[in-house]
Amino acid sequence: MTEIDYYEILEVSRSCNGSELKKSYRKLAMKYHPDRNPDDQEAEEKFKALSEAYEVLKDEKKRSIYDQYGKAGLDGRGMGGGFGGGQNMDDIMDMFNSMFGGATGGFGGRQQRRESNQKYNLDFEMEFPLKFHEAVFGCDKEINIKYKVSCDDCGGTGAEDGKLETCDYCNGQGQVVMKQGFMSFAQPCPKCHGEGQKIASSCGSCSGRGYHEEPETITINIPAGVDTGNRLRAAGHGNQSKSGTRGDLYLTFNVEQDEHFVRDGNNVYIEVPVFFTQAVLGQSITIPCLDGELELDLKVGTKDKAQFAFRDEGIADVHGHGKGQLVAQVKIVYPKKLNDEQKELLVKLQETFGVESKPHTSKFDATFSKVTDWFKSRKED
Repeated sequence: MTEIDYYEILEVSRSCNGSELKKSYRKLAMKYHPDRNPDDQEAEEKFKALSEAYEVLKDEKKRSIYDQYGKAGLDGRGMGGGFGGGQNMDDIMDMFNSMFGGATGGFGGRQQRRESNQKYNLDFEMEFPLKFHEAVFGCDKEINIKYKVSCDDCGGTGAEDGKLETCDYCNGQGQVVMKQGFMSFAQPCPKCHGEGQKIASSCGSCSGRGYHEEPETITINIPAGVDTGNRLRAAGHGNQSKSGTRGDLYLTFNVEQDEHFVRDGNNVYIEVPVFFTQAVLGQSITIPCLDGELELDLKVGTKDKAQFAFRDEGIADVHGHGKGQLVAQVKIVYPKKLNDEQKELLVKLQETFGVESKPHTSKFDATFSKVTDWFKSRKED
């Protein structure tokens, strides 16, 4: 029996990162979820396959084993497919919230740390731009942030003198029940945001927010090899709770594209302009690489778009799994203008090749003969 590749099931490339993997899984899982496809056996099987594939590929160790030995290498490791067969509960709830409009609040759609009656999460996320070379080689970046601190005047409640009233929308329960088909989901009350209480009069110090913002300058070490969509956790640089505990800051990287190097995972591509005479003669040329230069030995008669790969000259894997390769793709360049001397020399050069310089002649001889016969037969008719 032929097994479908896990990467094909999730519709991702083998070099995809965790962010791309999760995004594709959530999209497909929502599409094939049994609740959205009642009495559809094919959709149910597809959903089980998606769950099994994601359970393996999201785990670095399992993914490494699968990449090397396939599904057989995972036998006996407690792998189980299907909904609930080993899936992380955060992933399940994340998908439910996307499907039914719910929200657990906070970073990445997962429940975050928050103290009672506190109006903000301890963890927060920010997008962080990086230049191409900063992502490739890693760097230390000094960044300015603002983190939340509970307002002392209202005790973080946002109410004047800390006085709160029972929420009349949820009757103090802090949540409301939403129904989707035969399933019911408890969600935070939209009016009191799950607190069960509401502000009678806003605090003048924080304007009812329940917090103030404090500036901070921190230095972050960016590891070599990060890419767009990768996230980095800066422990202890998140918001501050009423008890003084700091949460974590999460940086999501957005890497600028380079003018010459094109990145594909850990591999790097560069287009190399080659004059037509160099391609014909097969010369050796110097090309740039990420950390200097390389010698590219062109073969005699190198064709346009020919590729030459250099192992371990690509980008370092952010997880420490070696380097990718640099791929140089040839772009044949022809002269736009010729002077009389150049034309004469090229004509002489062409003549030295004899019949070889006119490949179309022998190729089309039979065609010319066939066309001649067509016209002869028409005249005879």
